[in-house]
Amino acid sequence: MFTTYFNQFNWEAEKASIYSKTQLEAERALAATHRTYEDFKALISPAARPLLEQMALLSQKETQQRFGKTIQLYAPLYLSNECQNICTYCGFSLDNKIPRKTLTSVEILQEIAVLKEMGYQHVLLVTGEAQQQVGMDYFRKVLPLIKPHFAHIAMEVQPLDECDYRDLHQLGVNTILVYQETYHQADYKTHHTKGKKSNFKYRLETPDRIGRAEIHKIGIGVLLGLDDWRTDSAFAALHLQYLERTYWKSRFSVSFPRLRPHAGGLEPKTVITDAELVQLICAWRLFNRDVELSLSTRENQKFRDNIIKLGVTSMSAGSKTNPGGYAVEPQSLEQFEIDDARSPAEIAAVIKQAGYDPVWKDWDHSLQIK
Repeated sequence: MFTTYFNQFNWEAEKASIYSKTQLEAERALAATHRTYEDFKALISPAARPLLEQMALLSQKETQQRFGKTIQLYAPLYLSNECQNICTYCGFSLDNKIPRKTLTSVEILQEIAVLKEMGYQHVLLVTGEAQQQVGMDYFRKVLPLIKPHFAHIAMEVQPLDECDYRDLHQLGVNTILVYQETYHQADYKTHHTKGKKSNFKYRLETPDRIGRAEIHKIGIGVLLGLDDWRTDSAFAALHLQYLERTYWKSRFSVSFPRLRPHAGGLEPKTVITDAELVQLICAWRLFNRDVELSLSTRENQKFRDNIIKLGVTSMSAGSKTNPGGYAVEPQSLEQFEIDDARSPAEIAAVIKQAGYDPVWKDWDHSLQIK
């Protein structure tokens, strides 16, 4: 379990290590042919900031070598905003007095019709964390309904037991995303005061359960701004290293959600600037040539346009972060406010203008080796 490895590291010691890195160490990391965890810490450190242009050029080169000039497009489909957790940063938090909604089978098909008209073949299913309303019984009911319409299904739902992930795998789920939010254990407890999500250890070990269930791809990440973003990212890098060694049959992705406005409101503990987010994305690419890097519509259009060439491999577009947001109930409460509201067609045009190919479907079950 990752917990054993995680407990070998100390938050304050790792933070001090990052902030004590020198520009010379960052330059050495940039020149290395194989970059270590210590190199990653150097590349995300304040000392590496003057090297951003060189980092960006090298990140662009290494991304193109591994992934070509392509950007995968996907859309989130929010199935429910029911949630039994109290989280300080989320619009779905139990203590927010909002109308709750879980999509019916008919409503899901209405949402799917809109997504298919947009051209989507990859969908990310999202729910709040409510075992009774949107637990495995609900997933067993709706996944057979959804699966025929998409080439790739990802899920971002409550952490589950290993046997449940095995069932999801059999139901056709390709990818599971689970964000630790923050690896700072004390602050984690501050932000998760009620519900199953308050169990730090259970959430920390969720990717282990996903990996043992042999899910095709595992997505991790932190909520940038909830704590010191550099230290959180360093622990995420440790987590990825562990997962790749332990569950080598799976692929991996990293996402970069920044704390966004929502019902209830929470000011970021630390602010990560646009330049720092570029630095972080490039550092991830230089640290790991194979990991998929994803950016959502939380970011504004100028930033997303400029980041296309610098390391990301997938982007959402035309996103709605509320259940029924595409067709059924467009005015229901969003989990968080999006910033880039352009349509998928507009985003695809921007990607093409940058000299890249928007990819709606990048693989098929018929191509899998039996």
